[in-house]
Amino acid sequence: MTITRRTVLAGTALAAAPFGGTAALAQTTPNAAPAGTTSPQAPGFYRYKIGDIEVTAINDGFARRPVEGFIKNAELKDVQAALQEAFLPTDAFPITFNTLVLNHGGKITLIDVGNGDSGAPTSGRWMENFRAAGFDPAKVNTVVISHFHGDHINGLRLKDGTAVFPNAEVMVPDAEWAFWMDDARMNQAPEAMKGAFQGARRVFGPIAQNVKRYEMDKEIVPGLTSIAAPGHTPGHTTYMLSSGNGKLMVMSDLTNHPALFVRNPDWSAVFDMDADQARATRRRMLDMAAAERAQVAFYHAPFPATGHIAKDGNGFRFVPVQWSPAV
Repeated sequence: MTITRRTVLAGTALAAAPFGGTAALAQTTPNAAPAGTTSPQAPGFYRYKIGDIEVTAINDGFARRPVEGFIKNAELKDVQAALQEAFLPTDAFPITFNTLVLNHGGKITLIDVGNGDSGAPTSGRWMENFRAAGFDPAKVNTVVISHFHGDHINGLRLKDGTAVFPNAEVMVPDAEWAFWMDDARMNQAPEAMKGAFQGARRVFGPIAQNVKRYEMDKEIVPGLTSIAAPGHTPGHTTYMLSSGNGKLMVMSDLTNHPALFVRNPDWSAVFDMDADQARATRRRMLDMAAAERAQVAFYHAPFPATGHIAKDGNGFRFVPVQWSPAV
């Protein structure tokens, strides 16, 4: 028998069809979306367990970032080659946003809160996905913030001033608060940075007296320990989540897209405020994760943004978890 493209396609279709042939197949095929429209994805949440703690990744959509100028110390052709190797666009690539929800004995803790209604048009999916996962913003006990960039804090307060988690205690890194809430620093900052200072005041100003500032190397909620990871911002924080024999290194913005900064940890993103310090912090944390074979979670990795780190030459590889239908 001569194998042709037609016979391969026909064989594939028959193998996929249920008993009863093409009639049964036709009955189970969903209707196509009308021409000119886009079908939505399923809700973007994913659950897994770290010991006794249930972790839920919540996706907040994505934003497209022009490649040119994104990495400050690499040739554009090298950046484009890295993106092409990862089957990503080489002109503007998608940066995803992924937060974590910790459910520990019925107590709900959020690690970062997404863009709210202040991000790119392709972001702002967080609340829809959060509710689809079965959570209620009024029942959130604690919000832990890793650093003060808008895509991590704007979900605390809508543009009209509404507090999204009215009953939650808000916890922030002490060093991050000291930098961004300092009026003298804001007045001295370059014009391009003033918006970040003003954004922090918009979000935290109405609750400033109630915001709890935490230090490094402390258990800030049960099972969650803060780890200093400066460079991206002065008070940028990562975490170790521990329960039983389970451990999860929550990397926050230690890398941006893993295809770029896990593979090339010495590259510097335009967002890193202290590039040298950010590179040193990144290598230290990735080395630790690889040596301990720890599970990791990144804010900007492809959803569900969790997996492991493996050494690979002078850099590393991000190895995504195998998706599981059971927690």
